[in-house]
Amino acid sequence: MRSYVYGTVRETARTAIYVIRVQDDLIDQVEAHEIAELMREKLQARGYSVADVAAVQGERKENLRLYGVPFSVGRVRTAKFNAAINWRPIELD
Repeated sequence: MRSYVYGTVRETARTAIYVIRVQDDLIDQVEAHEIAELMREKLQARGYSVADVAAVQGERKENLRLYGVPFSVGRVRTAKFNAAINWRPIELD
């Protein structure tokens, strides 16, 4: 069964990039897009405006895969390697 955790990477004083990490499963680019869309819908239902959502798979540099727009992927990669993302569990299904 697939599980997810999420965190945020501050983009500006008012916006953040939301990051979804997929655990216990492998995904492709299409699934990453679907997961990001589920997160956007969840955030919008709570009244949050969403700057961007990126999906992450893997724990280490050797097996890390990031999905999303290039700017956000770069910001997330930097934050992840600097241990600047605090992960929290989330239900998306």
